[in-house]
Amino acid sequence: MAGSGETVSNKRVLFKKYVSGFPKESDMYVATTTTELKVPDGCNNGVLVKNLYLSCDPYMVVLMKKSIDPRTFTSYTPGSPLRGYGVAKVVDSRHPGFKEGDFVWGTVGWEEYSLITSFQPFFKIQDTDVPLSYYTGILGMPGMTAYFGFYQVCSPKKGEHVYISAASGAVGQLVGQFAKLMGCYVVGSAGSKEKVDLLKNKFGFDEAFNYKEEPDLNAALGRYFPEGIDIYFENVGGKMLDAVLPNMRLRGRIAVCGMISQYNLDKPEGVFNLMTVVYKRVRIEGFVVTDYYDQYPKFLDFVLPCIREGKIKYMEDISEGLENGPAALVGLFSGQNVGKKLVVVARE
Repeated sequence: MAGSGETVSNKRVLFKKYVSGFPKESDMYVATTTTELKVPDGCNNGVLVKNLYLSCDPYMVVLMKKSIDPRTFTSYTPGSPLRGYGVAKVVDSRHPGFKEGDFVWGTVGWEEYSLITSFQPFFKIQDTDVPLSYYTGILGMPGMTAYFGFYQVCSPKKGEHVYISAASGAVGQLVGQFAKLMGCYVVGSAGSKEKVDLLKNKFGFDEAFNYKEEPDLNAALGRYFPEGIDIYFENVGGKMLDAVLPNMRLRGRIAVCGMISQYNLDKPEGVFNLMTVVYKRVRIEGFVVTDYYDQYPKFLDFVLPCIREGKIKYMEDISEGLENGPAALVGLFSGQNVGKKLVVVARE
C-alpha cells in the first residue's frame, strides 16, 4: 500500500561519466535498486513520487559536461540518476502542499520512484482533462519557454515577420503557432522533409525549409524574408545565427532560447556579423524559463483554452520504457525526434 513502507524495485538511468562532444548511450546505464514507498523518517517536507513521464530536453547535455559554471547549472554526478522534468504521482508526502494521489510536474530523477526534497520547480497538476504527458511539453517547461520567450522577450506586433530555427521541436512548434495567432508571417527551418511538411501542414507556418538542403543560409533567408526579419527565435546558434543577423530588420528582436548546434562542440563557433546589431539597432536577449515560473497561472489561462478549442496543435514523440531513455535522449542531437520527445515510465 502506498505510504505503508512496502519495498519495491526501482529502475534508474544513472550517469556514467562526463562527456566531451556528442553524448552516447554508453555515457549512461540502467540499474535496479529498491526503495520504500514512504518518505524516510526525518525527511520533513519530503515527497515520494512515482514517475510517469520523463522529458528529454537539449539542455540536459550541458549538465553532462564537467566544465560548467556552478552559478548557472549544477552538473550531473557520476553514479547518480539523471534529473530532468517529469510528470509524476505522489505516493507519500510530508509536505503540506502535496498529498497522496496528487499529480505533479517538475524536476525528478530518471528512475521509477523519486524522493523530492527541493521544489524549485514543482507544480501540482490541477487540470487533468488534457493528457498528463502534456505537462512535459506544451503545459510544462517547453510551453512556458515558448510563451514567455515570444510574448515577453520578443514583444511581437501583428503583421511582423518571424523566423524560428529548430522549429519542429517542443518549443519551436509552439512559438510558430503563437506567432500565427498574433497575425504574424512565420517561417521555420528544420532538418528533414517530414519536419518541413509538418510545419506547413500541421502547425500552420506560412513557409518552412530544410536547412540541410541550403548551401547558403544567408541567401535562403533572403528568399523567404525579402523585406527582412522582425523577430528571430533562436534555438540553433553558430552559422544559423550568423546568417540571420544581416537579414534582420531595423529594431528587430532576437530571443536567445538555446543553441543546440553548439552544445556538443569542444570549441564553439564564432559569429562574425555582429556589427549588424549596431547598424540595425537589433536587440538580442537571452532568457531562462525559470525566471517566469511565478507566472505559471497566467500561462495556463492562455494555453489551456487554446488546446481545448483546437487553436494549437501539438505533437509528441514517445519512447516506451525507462530502459529506452538513453537512446531517446541521445537521439535529440541527431534530429531523430519529430515533436516533443518524452519517455513513458508508467501510464499510472
